Amino acid sequence: MLKSVTAKLEMLRKTDEFSSVFSFRKRFSTNFFVAHYKPNQHVQTRIGFVVAKKVAKLAVDRNYMRRVLRELCRQEQHLLMSVDVVIQVKKPFKNNNFLIIKQELIGLFASIQKKTAPEQTLHA
Repeated sequence: MLKSVTAKLEMLRKTDEFSSVFSFRKRFSTNFFVAHYKPNQHVQTRIGFVVAKKVAKLAVDRNYMRRVLRELCRQEQHLLMSVDVVIQVKKPFKNNNFLIIKQELIGLFASIQKKTAPEQTLHA
C-alpha cells in the first residue's frame, strides 16, 4: 500500500516569531484572510494562524478555523519556500465555504512565492 508522503507543517509558536513577521510589514489580502509574510533563513516554510475573538466569539469556532487552515496549509505547503507566514482570519467561515477558502489560500501562497522568489535569489 502506497502512502502519499507530505512533510509535517512547521508552525510559528513564539510571540517573537509572530512579531518579526508582523513588523516586516509585507502582506496580501483576500475576502477571508490577510497573509503577512517574511523571508526566513530556514529551508522550510513556517506558518502561524491568528483567529481573533472579534471574528468568532466561541473557542470552538476559532479552533475549527485554525484546524481547517492547518490542514490546507499542510497540503499546499509545497507552493512556498523559505518564508514565514502568518494567516489572519478576517471573517468567519464554515465547511460550506471550503472550496473558496482553499482557492484563496492557494492564491495567497502563489502571490507570496512570486514576491519572495526574486528576493531569495538576491540573498543566495
